[in-house]
Amino acid sequence: MAAVQDGPMELDAEKEAKPEILSDGTSNLSGNTASGTLSSSPLTAAPAGGAPKMEDQQTLIAVLQFLKRNKLSESVEILRREAGLGEHQEGSQATDGSGGGKGDGDGGDANSLLSRVSITSAAAPQSMPVKSDCIINIFRCDLPFMFMLSEDQPDVSVVLSAYSQQGDPPLYQVYYSGLKNFIESVLDCHRAELSQLFYPLFVHMYLELVYNNHETEAKAFFDKFSGDQECYYQDDLHILCGLTKKEHLKGNEVLLDFRTSRFVLHISRDSYQLLKRHLQERHNNQIWNIIQEHLYIDIFDGMPRSKSQIDSMSGSLAGEAKREVNKAKVFYGLLKEPEIEVPLDDEDDEAENEEGKPKKKKTKKDSLGSKSKKQDPNAPQQNRIPLPELKDSDKLDKIMYMKESTKRIRLGPENLPSICFYTFLNAFQGLTAVDFTDDSSLLAGGFADSTVRVWSVTPKKLRKVKSAGELNVIEKESDDVLERIMDEKTASESKILHGHSGPVYGVSFSPDRNYLLSSSEDGTVRLWSLQTFTCLVGYKGHNYPVWDTHFSPFGYYFVSGGHDRVARLWATDHYQPLRIFAGHLADVTCTRFHPNSNYVATGSTDRTVRLWDVLNANCVRILTGHKGPIHSLAFSPNGKFLASGSTDGRVLLWDIGHGLMIGELKGHTDTIYALKFSRDGEILASGSMDNTVRLWDSMKAFDEVETDDFTATTGHIHLPDNSQELLLGMYHSKSTPVTHLHFTRRNLLLAAGAYNSQ
Repeated sequence: MAAVQDGPMELDAEKEAKPEILSDGTSNLSGNTASGTLSSSPLTAAPAGGAPKMEDQQTLIAVLQFLKRNKLSESVEILRREAGLGEHQEGSQATDGSGGGKGDGDGGDANSLLSRVSITSAAAPQSMPVKSDCIINIFRCDLPFMFMLSEDQPDVSVVLSAYSQQGDPPLYQVYYSGLKNFIESVLDCHRAELSQLFYPLFVHMYLELVYNNHETEAKAFFDKFSGDQECYYQDDLHILCGLTKKEHLKGNEVLLDFRTSRFVLHISRDSYQLLKRHLQERHNNQIWNIIQEHLYIDIFDGMPRSKSQIDSMSGSLAGEAKREVNKAKVFYGLLKEPEIEVPLDDEDDEAENEEGKPKKKKTKKDSLGSKSKKQDPNAPQQNRIPLPELKDSDKLDKIMYMKESTKRIRLGPENLPSICFYTFLNAFQGLTAVDFTDDSSLLAGGFADSTVRVWSVTPKKLRKVKSAGELNVIEKESDDVLERIMDEKTASESKILHGHSGPVYGVSFSPDRNYLLSSSEDGTVRLWSLQTFTCLVGYKGHNYPVWDTHFSPFGYYFVSGGHDRVARLWATDHYQPLRIFAGHLADVTCTRFHPNSNYVATGSTDRTVRLWDVLNANCVRILTGHKGPIHSLAFSPNGKFLASGSTDGRVLLWDIGHGLMIGELKGHTDTIYALKFSRDGEILASGSMDNTVRLWDSMKAFDEVETDDFTATTGHIHLPDNSQELLLGMYHSKSTPVTHLHFTRRNLLLAAGAYNSQ
């Protein structure tokens, strides 16, 4: 079964379309199934008017001689054994056949004898059913056909010259060149789409040569065609050129995945028909076999895509995403906010009248994208996944959040945020990860020396809880019990957490600021108490380094991703993962929870972003378009959009509901490690290794998307090439790469990174 959506390509149907090899050496392209189909059943019936026995024996011997000449000794033995022909018979019959053949116009050599062979059942003589069956079955083998045939070379000898199941190694260049010449000769509208075939076919043909120990041919093939591939595949080609032996493939999991998984291409029906017709006319079965086995051609009706449209979606390790994958329903709306009364603060609001109170509430709810009474139709059910109940401390924090939101600065193109940059000086330990608490009171850093360090960024110092003996004498009913339990003797501006046995690559604060997560090269995720500054739990599930971890917006759940190419969902009170998100072809480098906590986004070095459903661990979105590993993700506050940044220096914007790219922000010249939307979602901030922070007008980028484009049959929209118009500001640090970004509740932008003295 061919891997083609909307384009049924049953193998039997393809056999019917293959040209019939006629006795006069010409091809019949009519596809007449009555006379030209290769039957799967043995030919035992004796048709009338069969060829004489002597001629059939001569033909069989000619086949044997041809196989011998091409050093296919194993095939010779099999054919001779099945035909019941001895070596002495072969020699004598060959002499007779040569003498008899000179009397006619076909010549006496093996090729001239082979040119008389017909695949039709009419050519099977009654006197030699077994031998004829052997000959017919030769043509029924899954053989790659040669193309670019010369007039003096019979078609049957072409078939037999590629008798090996993997094809004739020296002819791989011919196969590929023929397809390349064809694609370059078609109309421009089809050329861009068909050019997508170059890279996957090149890789599979090269791996096939290496896998079958044809090192010389593989090197010649690579040297000739590697320069024709797209520039964004150069990193892959650099790895590929080092794989010259079959043993090398066993140690490269990524390329083994490439060989076993299907590379997905989106091609219009017209372009696909051109390709199919070409391969049939040229008998290029080698290319077709690779397409059948290793490629998934997703055919759509409509106009072919342009080169820019294709380039914007290409670049991932496994091609584009199948359209059906991105059609699943995604509940991207926000959950209904709990009803909490906000008491007026006398100090801050003495000038406000009673009418100011509901106005503040409305501003807060609007900014969160939630509604006071009506449920968002795109939001999941409140009980779709179990979420922790709000504690009294959580309600107090919500009240503080609402008060802060009333003083929030409304950002926009004319009102950009101030930026406060936290520079880590003398960070000889090697800063690898940073996170701020939601209220911006604490800052945590993960370091390559296996430590986690926590700082207070307010005048309030960090204190530990008193010992058990001291806590027993405290009056638990007092109003200031939370202050009394803290030990003033331990107060300091920072704390160091020891426990990991390898570099710490990810840190994440819990929403209530009571816990801190850290992930490390040692394969563990640790949960730290910010009351005692000790490790509470070590979660062991990953077998390799854990690159990132992230707390759910509601707490309790968290997600981790690592070198083992999977992401895991955890709960703080379970030592085993609740869900395993498997599907990436390479390391999972960054993870983020959706604002409603029902979905998890993961970025990978396979250059794709995936969205996973927490409820059932299904992958509901595969987003392709990045040309390098993805290192940063950020959801918009309303949950409808996602931003991703990678080593290619581009920020891509995605519409989660439709699963489509809606924007491309260009400007950074190095890896983007930090992305963050402002609290209102009007500005997107990006931080990069190029020592800059850039601010983008995200509302304009989202508003310019035309909804009519979503109904296009191609499933792709036209990206406006105006990313510089969306750039609101660019801010350089002296020599500090930007590791993390965070908007405070009042929309002040905090940035962090380690000073680089080099």
